[in-house]
Amino acid sequence: MAYMQRSDDRLIFLPLGGSGEIGMNLNLYGHKGKWLMVDCGMAFAGEALPGVDLIFPDPDFIEDEKDTLAGLVVTHGHEDHIGAIPHLWQRFECPIYATPFTAELIQDKLNEAGFDDVPMVIVDHYDAFNVGPFNIRYIALAHSTAEGHGIVIKTERGTIFHTGDWKLDKNPLIGPVCPSTALEELGREGVLALVGDSTNVFNESESGSESDVRASLKELVSDLKGRVVITTFASNVARLETIGEVAKASGREVVLLGRSMHRIYKAAKATGYLKKFPTLVSEDDAEYLPKDKILIACTGCQGENRAALSRIARGDHRNIDLVPGDTVIFSSKMIPGNELVLGSLFNILAARDIDIITEKDAFVHVSGHPGRSELRTMYDWVKPKMLIPVHGEARHLKHHAEFGRSLGIEHTIVPSNGDIIEIKNNGLKKIDYAPSGRLALDGKSVVSVDDPAIVDRKRLMVNGLIIVSLVFGDDNALAAEPLLAIKGIAGCDDDAFYDVILDIAETAVEKIGARARESDTMVEEAVRIAIRRFTRREIGKNPGVEVMITRSDDLDF
Repeated sequence: MAYMQRSDDRLIFLPLGGSGEIGMNLNLYGHKGKWLMVDCGMAFAGEALPGVDLIFPDPDFIEDEKDTLAGLVVTHGHEDHIGAIPHLWQRFECPIYATPFTAELIQDKLNEAGFDDVPMVIVDHYDAFNVGPFNIRYIALAHSTAEGHGIVIKTERGTIFHTGDWKLDKNPLIGPVCPSTALEELGREGVLALVGDSTNVFNESESGSESDVRASLKELVSDLKGRVVITTFASNVARLETIGEVAKASGREVVLLGRSMHRIYKAAKATGYLKKFPTLVSEDDAEYLPKDKILIACTGCQGENRAALSRIARGDHRNIDLVPGDTVIFSSKMIPGNELVLGSLFNILAARDIDIITEKDAFVHVSGHPGRSELRTMYDWVKPKMLIPVHGEARHLKHHAEFGRSLGIEHTIVPSNGDIIEIKNNGLKKIDYAPSGRLALDGKSVVSVDDPAIVDRKRLMVNGLIIVSLVFGDDNALAAEPLLAIKGIAGCDDDAFYDVILDIAETAVEKIGARARESDTMVEEAVRIAIRRFTRREIGKNPGVEVMITRSDDLDF
């Protein structure tokens, strides 16, 4: 039975991703027997998940409810809001609503994933539309990509304003000046609850304007010699346009590196952006141009191992190499959790005498998220009765809720993924809990982060692996000396260590007796326990131990 029944006129909010974390945004609204999904994003996996590139929110709850899912409405085209769609859409199979630029990005991802029949509804920025019992209207807001939007969700129970990611920018380079008139009108109409961005709640000041970054980068690059690389978030169309203007001002040609950078460029051109962007030079031709005539825009500002910048830094890129005196500008903010990865990348570049400029060294970046002064202004305009902070770690959400209360918003709540929250005229209440979790993109497969293969991989990464091969004859005695493979354990190339493990395996088999040796399970357990007991005591490791058994009746001579 569906969680939301047709006669159920409650207004429900349920985050499955993005509450208690930055990234993987997936939010649900329930009303009148239907669900509305807002965004479906991803995050990059860290070292805790070896071999995994991306992680997604687990949509198991809404997959079970997909017959009542009216649609997916997307706020904007950042990966943490759309990146999971091609990997998860088949689990819920609903129409997708987006504005033109965002729709272009999503469609490109779906085409690449082999989906050419997904119902995509391209929405004009100013048109209201219905998704089940929800009346939806976009409000364009400034952000660090084209077509950032808040979503006005009108229901019989009241109006929700889901801000998406936003900032205030009095002079945006792409998109409108923050529409204070529309937001003030929304406030006069009455907003029951605001569900809002918490990313920069610890910052008192405003985020700053993209136009100021453009002026600063023009001045900075004009004084640089050698090749200049600017790495930034590929989806920041305004920053990409700035790179084009910086190139023209400094007499340089533009080279784009990285798949995501080309994807954003293509989508922006297809939907009417980057009209004055200079003609691109291919990376094949770049190596033939003078070094002081090249400006490279590339992916990898967070140190991603396979991104263009990391490959250039390691000297692995097929066309582009950097030399002492070249400069890499990180026109981005370091995402929390990426400190070690980026530190390693900085050190690789520094060891090669390549100059590095970050936001700590010069004014090369502004955030796309609101500081407290911007939040204060938004609440003055919209005047919500209630606040549900999202898009942040637990500390961000807690601080945002406290900040809202300090501004006179009486009803606030700090959600966690899976919390089912009822929004009523007199307050907010957690009434139930839905299954939530994380999925991992492992190669081409989407699996649970707790999948046995990933758990085994994590253990092997830390403790190593010992494989023992045993051959038994007709009398259930060892017919040959055991064979060993030892991986990931220091000292395993020492013959003495190898011989000790062999003796331990043979002794363990002998000790259990002839009758017990008839059972593969008993043999495996005896050998595994004996080897682990030794390695824990002698080398302080608890490696994985796999025992492979062959019996004479298994052999075909």
